[in-house]
Amino acid sequence: MTSTQPHWRFFRAGGFDQVRLDTAAELLNIGQLDQKLWVALSCPVKGIEFDARTLAFVDSDADGQVRAPELIAAVAWAGARLKDSEVLAQKLPGVPFSAIRDDDAEGAAIAAAARELLADIGSGDGLVTVEAANAAQARHAQRAQAAWEAAGAAARPLGDATAAAHEALAAVAEKVEDWFVRCRLAAYDGRAGAALNAADATLAALGGATLKTDAESIAALPLAHVQAGAALPLGTGLNPAWAARLATLHQAAIQPLLGERALLTEADWKALKDKLAPYAAWLAAKPDAAAEVDGVRQLEKLAHYVRDLLALANNFVAFRDFYTRQGKATFQVGTLYLDGRSAELCVAVNDAGRHATLATLSRMCLVYCDCVRGAEKLSVAAAFTAGDSDQLMVGRNGVFYDRQGRDWDATIAKIVDHPISLRQAFWSPYKRLARFVGEQLQKIAASKAKASDEKLTTAVVDGSKKVAAAPAAPATPPPPFDVGKFAGIFAAIGLAVGAIGTALASVLVGLLALKWWQVPIALAGLMLAISGPAVILAWFKLRSRNLGPILDANGWAINARAKINIPFGTSLTQVAHLPPNAERALTDPYAEKKKPWALYFGIVAVALLAAFAWVLRDQWR
Repeated sequence: MTSTQPHWRFFRAGGFDQVRLDTAAELLNIGQLDQKLWVALSCPVKGIEFDARTLAFVDSDADGQVRAPELIAAVAWAGARLKDSEVLAQKLPGVPFSAIRDDDAEGAAIAAAARELLADIGSGDGLVTVEAANAAQARHAQRAQAAWEAAGAAARPLGDATAAAHEALAAVAEKVEDWFVRCRLAAYDGRAGAALNAADATLAALGGATLKTDAESIAALPLAHVQAGAALPLGTGLNPAWAARLATLHQAAIQPLLGERALLTEADWKALKDKLAPYAAWLAAKPDAAAEVDGVRQLEKLAHYVRDLLALANNFVAFRDFYTRQGKATFQVGTLYLDGRSAELCVAVNDAGRHATLATLSRMCLVYCDCVRGAEKLSVAAAFTAGDSDQLMVGRNGVFYDRQGRDWDATIAKIVDHPISLRQAFWSPYKRLARFVGEQLQKIAASKAKASDEKLTTAVVDGSKKVAAAPAAPATPPPPFDVGKFAGIFAAIGLAVGAIGTALASVLVGLLALKWWQVPIALAGLMLAISGPAVILAWFKLRSRNLGPILDANGWAINARAKINIPFGTSLTQVAHLPPNAERALTDPYAEKKKPWALYFGIVAVALLAAFAWVLRDQWR
């Protein structure tokens, strides 16, 4: 007999099919869904925005990773503990008491804990919320502590002084027991008395050293002289290393419990221990506030599962929240505001260098920021998927808002550069050319300024030397200018200028030979020839952007090619726009005054080139 396969529904996003998990039945059947269709097979419990207690429950082996079998087991356990499994898909803040199954031992313990909790908090709706379940353990610990403290009244024979008496007894108990055992051995065999006392050699060794009362060599000696049937002296005759502690015992425990005495017999010692035994047992029974009661813990676990399992599955089996933009995904830890943009795809990272090694395969422009908020520190990687990267540079500052709305000071520490948009790719050749020309002009200007400064300095120094020195022989005049020597240089310069002029003339002649409507097409073709390769390369990279390497570098096991295409990527980074119906004054009182000289030079240059082209055209005819 074959089992009935569930009717699965899929939606397509990110270039691949993802399962829809909307109902409790679909959630309960994820164990039957082929794991090759899961988006993720493992995720870390840290560095993601999800309830840490829920993840700790699901992570059954406590290794810091939630894997597919653990999620399947958690869903199966929750389904087995519920009478009505539909509550798993109702987005409730906890588990209703009426939905708890109580027909077995585990269910009965959970139901009893829920009943007691609801009675304590006076809840009339019968809903055990996650917050109430979290506090149930604390309430149980408080009740256990109160019961333990109440029982302690009968276990204190000396009232508040019992603690001091017990501490004094515990401090010497092992040593006193040792001494009485030695005395019993001496009674058993008279030869043992001498052997169980300090040997002559041991005492002789002490005689040659500088001694202190608390020396370990003295403390290791017997408490007092060992002999059959002896009683422990409480004054003279005690080992000096133990005298102070026995005096404390005498004052804190022996006198108030047994009465004044100079010797402590073995029977007295046993009686003293018996009087303080209830207090010792009471201390040993102190409840552990961190200990979890099975019924209370399972109730808390069930409340978390009812609230969170469907949401966890939709950020694990599928990435519904991320691709439908109906909410934030678990791996989105906040939003970075920087360079007039807000980047919503931000993930937490521990080591930017190691993360970038794998994350660069995502083909996304990643900006790694060190975030600081008071004494707290955080590192994030933000994906910039709209705008350009012209003003993104290490050291720039921004503000990072985490999912709790807290603001952090963010500073760029590392950038993994990839194309951000087709617009950026189109203009990149011209920007590179302009940047190159600007850099070369700056270098030339700097070298000229340096040469001028050096020449001026040399002239001043040489002048001062000439004034101070005696008249010297007339300097040898420089050789006359040799035209033939520089003829080759002048010829080369002329050829270069001629070649450039001929090339410009050819272009201009070609444009003038075209009809007026063909000129824009030719110019567009020229721009396409320049920008086309960059745009095509950027298009391929933008189409191949992949979320997987970014998450894999954080410890996820991404099982699908989670693509981020151009439209979806654009939605992940918002560019600054003026609000609707905003007024904008275009008059800038501080705008730079435009000079017409550039226009004049441009007109003259075009006129000269046109005349030059016209002359060449007549000659070619």
